[in-house]
Amino acid sequence: MTNLLVAFFAYILDKFFGEFSFIKHPVIVIGDIIKFFEDNFYKDSIFRGFILVVFVLGIVSFVLYVLNIFLISLIPFFYIVISSFLASMFLAHKMLFDAVENVLEAKDKKEAISMLVSRDTSNLSDSEVFKASIETYAENLSDGVIAPLFYLIIFGLNGVVLYKAINTMDSMVGYRNAKYEKFGKTAARLDDVVNFIPARITAILIMMLSFSKDILAFYKMGKKHESLNAGHPITAMAIVLDVKLGGDTSYFGKMKKKPYFGYGDSDIKKSDVTKALNMRKKVDLFVILFLGLAVFLW
Repeated sequence: MTNLLVAFFAYILDKFFGEFSFIKHPVIVIGDIIKFFEDNFYKDSIFRGFILVVFVLGIVSFVLYVLNIFLISLIPFFYIVISSFLASMFLAHKMLFDAVENVLEAKDKKEAISMLVSRDTSNLSDSEVFKASIETYAENLSDGVIAPLFYLIIFGLNGVVLYKAINTMDSMVGYRNAKYEKFGKTAARLDDVVNFIPARITAILIMMLSFSKDILAFYKMGKKHESLNAGHPITAMAIVLDVKLGGDTSYFGKMKKKPYFGYGDSDIKKSDVTKALNMRKKVDLFVILFLGLAVFLW
C-alpha cells in the first residue's frame, strides 16, 4: 500500500514539476561516483568493470540504509511525503518529453538531438533527426518512466534508486567500443536483466493505448535489435505511428548495420514526432488511473 501511494504521488510530482532546480539531482551524484571510479581505477578488463558495479551499488545501498533509518522514524504522513518527493526525481517523463520537444523547436536540430543520443549527428538529415527523436522517446519511455515506476511499485524507494544506479552505469560505460567493451560489460548485462520486463511492458502499453488489434505485433521484429530490450518499445512506436525506424547508423565515426523496425514510411516528418509525443498524455492518464484505482482497492 505504501509503495503504491508513493508511486502515485511521485508520478504526479514528476508530471507537473519535473526536475527540481534547487537540489542537485541524485542521478548526477550517482554519475559523479561512477566517474570517480573510472578516473581512478579504470582498466580494460571485465573484472575491473565488475568491481565498478559492486562499488557503485555498495555506496548507493549504504546511503539508502541510512536514509531508511531516518524515514522509518517519521510518522507515516511525512514518510510518504518525503519518499514521494525523492522518488519523483527518479522518474523522468516530463524531462524526456521536454527534451524531445526541444529538438522540434531548436534552430539547430542536429545539435539539439546530439544532447540526447550517442550516434553521430553532424551529417543527419531532418528526417534522420526526427527518427532519432522518436527512437529516443520510445526507448527512454521504458528506461526513464516505466522501468523506474515498476521497481518503485514493487520494491519502494530502494528499488527505484538501485535501478537508476544500474541504468546510469550502463548509460556511461555500457558501450561496445574499444574503451568500454570489457569495462562496461557487467553494467550492460545487469541493465539488460533489470530492463527485460519493463521494456516489454512499455511496448505492450504503447500498442494497447493506441488501440492496436495485436498488442504483441512488436515482438518478432523487436527481437532483431542488438539490444535485448530497446527494440521492443521502438518497434511498438514504429508500428503505431506507421513509420520505419532503425536502419544503418553511424556511431563514433563508424557505420553500424542495424535492422529496420516498423513497416511504414522511412521519410520521418516533424508531425510523426509530435504524434509520438502525444503518447505522453495517454501514458500519464493510464498510470494515474491505474495507481489511483490500485490504492483505492487495496
